[in-house]
Amino acid sequence: MEQLLNDFSPGLFVMQTVLLIGLIFLLVKFAWKPILNSLEDREKGIQDALDAAESAKKEMQNITADSESLLKEARAERESLLKEARELKEKILADAKEEAQKEGDKMIAKAQATIESEKKAAVADIKAQVATLSIDIAEKVIKDELSNKSKQQKLVDDMLGDIKLN
Repeated sequence: MEQLLNDFSPGLFVMQTVLLIGLIFLLVKFAWKPILNSLEDREKGIQDALDAAESAKKEMQNITADSESLLKEARAERESLLKEARELKEKILADAKEEAQKEGDKMIAKAQATIESEKKAAVADIKAQVATLSIDIAEKVIKDELSNKSKQQKLVDDMLGDIKLN
């Protein structure tokens, strides 16, 4: 350090100080503003990028919320459609059962009516056959009874005996 003090020259010091102040002045006058503008532009670009990222983040949150609500609506609509389909199926089945029951009842009633009419026809036929047989038997019995004269006289006497005079 002693050597520094021995080699110190005030003129050189003043000259170096003037050169340093001149250099600082030139830097301030010509380079300082462009450097500051460049730094401000860079800072503004970074801030714009951060704002854009924040905006994109908010937009993504909105889109996510919208997609969640759409998904919930779609699920609710799907459940509603499935419920309607089940109800429609049950209604169609119930209507089909009711229609089948009505058709079955109609067929049974028709069959019973047919059976009843056939039964009446059979009874009428049997009655006609019985009447015919009864007439045939009566005819044979009467022919047999009226075949000879003594039997005819006896029949007339029996009939007269059965009749009471008042």
